[in-house]
Amino acid sequence: MFFTDTITRPASHGPRRTSLKSRLSLWRTRRALAKLDAAGLADVGISPDDARHEASLTIWDVPDSWKTR
Repeated sequence: MFFTDTITRPASHGPRRTSLKSRLSLWRTRRALAKLDAAGLADVGISPDDARHEASLTIWDVPDSWKTR
């Protein structure tokens, strides 16, 4: 499970349709995650490897929970 798996898609969006605003928010979240040091990552319960992987995802790689209703 990755950090963004816990982010839920806004209810107003149908399956497979994610607004640009939501995708930009996801991108900003991933950038913030990439900037955390080891202590910050430990505070949120994410390993450095998971954080690197999540930060490397593109804006089009949305969490699975956003793809299904």
